[in-house]
Amino acid sequence: MADTDRQYDIVVWGATGVAGRLVAEYLTEQYDPSAVTLAIGGRNETRLKALAADLAEGTEWTDVPIILGDATDPASLRELAASTAVVCTTVGPYTTYGTLLVEACIGAGTDYCDLTGEVNWIRETVDQFHDAAVEAETWIVHSCGFDSVPADIGTALVQSFARETFGVPCDTVRIYVEDGSEGVSGGTLASFGELFETAAEDPVARETLANPYSLAPPGERDGVDPGQQRWPKQDPLRDEWTAPSPMAPVNERIVRRSNALLGYPWGREFRCSEVVPTGRGLRGAATAGAVAGGLGLFSAAMSVGPLRSGIRTYVFPDPGEGPTSEETDQGYFTIRVLGRGTADGNRFTVEAEFGADWGPGYGATARMLGEAGMCLYEDDTDSPLSGGVLTPAAAIGTPLADRLRAVGFTATVSEATGPGV
Repeated sequence: MADTDRQYDIVVWGATGVAGRLVAEYLTEQYDPSAVTLAIGGRNETRLKALAADLAEGTEWTDVPIILGDATDPASLRELAASTAVVCTTVGPYTTYGTLLVEACIGAGTDYCDLTGEVNWIRETVDQFHDAAVEAETWIVHSCGFDSVPADIGTALVQSFARETFGVPCDTVRIYVEDGSEGVSGGTLASFGELFETAAEDPVARETLANPYSLAPPGERDGVDPGQQRWPKQDPLRDEWTAPSPMAPVNERIVRRSNALLGYPWGREFRCSEVVPTGRGLRGAATAGAVAGGLGLFSAAMSVGPLRSGIRTYVFPDPGEGPTSEETDQGYFTIRVLGRGTADGNRFTVEAEFGADWGPGYGATARMLGEAGMCLYEDDTDSPLSGGVLTPAAAIGTPLADRLRAVGFTATVSEATGPGV
């Protein structure tokens, strides 16, 4: 866990970007300097000084230190890592700018959390750094934002409730992206474009996207799950139509990695899928078809080099651009997780709801990453592990849900009853 004998407790790396600024603002609004020693880092001194002044205005944070560095310079990253107990990084695409920082954090024994949804890069860090992170007792925790805290921690809540109430875990979990509203930043879309770019050139990245178990430990990368839903389907747990979820490729793999890292407490036959519910009847079927068709066309276009280049140049916003503060504050999301299992010959269903009244990609994500960093700093976890390249559920677990409830999130779990369950 985090070494608290450092100059800083937490450094927000990439603090002048859209997501990084929101994380820094959240931490300075939620905590005072007596609770955590915070610094902000990046490569633009002028912008960092301006942000530090903004953070100090109207708060107890009269002096927010800045750390200058470059994501492509190993020496400056080693200096950054050695100065702090925890790094919260928002600097993407992580495929391009993340690897050197992970390496620096392991070398310094510094815990780390990020927002990546780039499964190809997560696979790279698993293969390259997991054993070294275990040996260093350092926590490298990926996907601590909307990808993949609601899905991963929501599943952990369902499974914990099932084991405590029925004595067995759920053998099937379905994650439903029920509702949400907010704009998307240029940095997020740059990461998405990087994923397709890498997959076009790298056979390991293509295999990672093709194999539902690609983030499991080496030697355990197969199982019963067929992978994400690609077409409209009638849902097996709810009486309605569903469409593919654009986040399923990362969230499903993160959940399966959590199960593997924790020693398969949910069983080796455990199945997990994420979908978008679209309603009942002909309208639900038509909506599911439209969503599936749109995702299919976009994925096909992003798989063709010239089309991908044109979309990234002329359609995606530039990195650093993002939703307005009003869009972030007025956003919202709801993720529902249903788990089904069998105890003493009787089927049961457990339901968790995970949501917030902030935009999922930024307002809510800033709080998720900030609280993940605080969990690492304060050793507030229920994990049996001592280090590694980890997931939110495997590294932190239900204490993260507790902290998020305390700052306004919905994170409930109960036995589901009524028609359709």
